[in-house]
Amino acid sequence: MDDLKSLSIDHDSPVPLHLQVEEILRDMINDPEYQNGKFLPKEVDLSKRLGISRNTIRQATNRLVQEKLLIRKKGVGTKVAKKQVETKLSNWVSFSQEMHAQGIDFRNYEIKVSKIMADMEIAGELEIKEGQEVFKLERLRGLDNGPFVYFISYFHPRIGITGNEDFGRHLYDILEHEYHTVPVLSREQISAILANKPLSEKLGVPVNSAILQRKRVVYDPGNRPIEYNIGYYRADQFTYSIDIKR
Repeated sequence: MDDLKSLSIDHDSPVPLHLQVEEILRDMINDPEYQNGKFLPKEVDLSKRLGISRNTIRQATNRLVQEKLLIRKKGVGTKVAKKQVETKLSNWVSFSQEMHAQGIDFRNYEIKVSKIMADMEIAGELEIKEGQEVFKLERLRGLDNGPFVYFISYFHPRIGITGNEDFGRHLYDILEHEYHTVPVLSREQISAILANKPLSEKLGVPVNSAILQRKRVVYDPGNRPIEYNIGYYRADQFTYSIDIKR
């Protein structure tokens, strides 16, 4: 992408402006020139070229920063982040469905539902206002010898979760059959972190033990976020494997 002259959006399109800008930025992210360290055009320059507000540019940029595709430094500029290992899975299911498919009987050690006010991270992932009320679902799961995964899910208010659901069932069955909300896409990030005291107590591992952190945002057919899920796995009892076809 040589310069700003080639950039344009369709102001008559039903696709929201910020999503159109997001697609432009994703194209830039895949451009070798920007992958090699060139800074992206400034917000003010993009807004003038596209004929839209800087807030719209910032909304699209914020989403890609949250996905860790862009790095923004105040007073310096925005550039493409170095790629982390990430994949889009062609077939994914809930944890309970994964375990059932493998013939593994797991236990729910803890299921807790509460209401919270969305902080900046949760609001960004669910595309809602910071401080908006959302349902939080915590599930501690494992085998007979103890728990090995701790899930925290936050649900978009539009779904209509009441907190009275039987979350011992398959989560996505509940969303589809009771709330007509069909999950079709999962964007995931996987990284290794050190267990703090609360996580060490949940998973039964020493403080500062290496654990696997898996962040997942689940979307409906309209590419709207449904759930923001963070999973913490014991590294000594869980392996995350991916089949990739060329």
